[in-house]
Amino acid sequence: MQKTLIFGLLANLLLAATAWAQPDMVPAPPSIGANAYILMDANSGKVLIEHNADERMPPASLTKLMTSYVLSYELERGQVTNDDMVTVSKDAWAQNPIFKGSSLMWIEVGKQVSIGDLHKGVVISSGNDSTVAIAEHLAGSEAAFADIMNRHAQMLGLENTHFVNSHGLPHPDHYTSARDLALLSKAIIEFPKEYALYSEKEFVYNGIRQNNRNGLLWSDPSVDGLKTGHTEEAGYCLVTSAKRDGMRLVSVVLGASSESARERETQKLLSYGFRYFETHHLYAAGTELTQAKVWKGASPSVALGVRDEVYLTIPRGKSDKLDAQLVVDENLTAPLNADQVYGEMVVQLDGEELIRKPLVALQNVEAGSIFKRLWDSIVLFFLGLFA
Repeated sequence: MQKTLIFGLLANLLLAATAWAQPDMVPAPPSIGANAYILMDANSGKVLIEHNADERMPPASLTKLMTSYVLSYELERGQVTNDDMVTVSKDAWAQNPIFKGSSLMWIEVGKQVSIGDLHKGVVISSGNDSTVAIAEHLAGSEAAFADIMNRHAQMLGLENTHFVNSHGLPHPDHYTSARDLALLSKAIIEFPKEYALYSEKEFVYNGIRQNNRNGLLWSDPSVDGLKTGHTEEAGYCLVTSAKRDGMRLVSVVLGASSESARERETQKLLSYGFRYFETHHLYAAGTELTQAKVWKGASPSVALGVRDEVYLTIPRGKSDKLDAQLVVDENLTAPLNADQVYGEMVVQLDGEELIRKPLVALQNVEAGSIFKRLWDSIVLFFLGLFA
């Protein structure tokens, strides 16, 4: 049996939200000239626009987002450092024939290059050579590294992604989707030190200066990432992240007709998202939302709250119409364990459910004394008779 509690703190948290005058309905999204695309809020995960978002497509150099993610993951765990030196193999050499005509960092066989420089070569220069060097250093071979990439894809919930190499040169079994790239980008952004590389506009190595191929870094100050890609099979692709007034969006455009088209279509997506939607950070992880009575416990009550950060993306100007409720399990009986689920929080807008999050105990509650347990058992018995 459960009971529902009307929860009033949500309105207080949103009193300071900007309420621009908006029409009752969000206008239709813009027409986008690309084979597939998606626009997602990076914090809430809310998808604002999508088209063919789950269709498997060749990713070209967008593959390097996963290479960079795996390296960032290892850097954050302390398995490698940016000062580690990597000896360039013949396969990672810029003169490898398979790299002919492709993007390169211009590393030389037999030379040593730091992980930090190789990462810049991947992110800024989009170097296929630096990508292979990282793959070999982390996994021993590029084939082994592709297996690691696929394991990370599985852990991130990327359902339409499979890699056979670290750089993105075409292969029939090498593919991803717009949605998967947006989810991968969200994961990359959660490594802020490494993500900062994506906003750097140029990188000089071996006397060669190369500009970041993401032209939006120059034209839109809110853009700070992520990556371009192009092959004949993939068309012109661009994964972008931008932050305005605390709201961060991720857009993915696959299969545009030109460099200028992928930037133009990306700007359409971003403008629509920032103009007509807003994201609120409702609660930090571990925020107490209510106190619930505990039977047979050493403590008479337990604090219940949310386990994770809670973000909500809604049409702009609609925050005053949000309705939040807590549904708490009835007859909570000790012992209770911290982080165990004992209810849920539900937020609705105009009668439509937007999010449903578990309510967890924020501390342990041990069993009470024998007298306390006996007394509460008697009270519960009589309450059951009158229920």
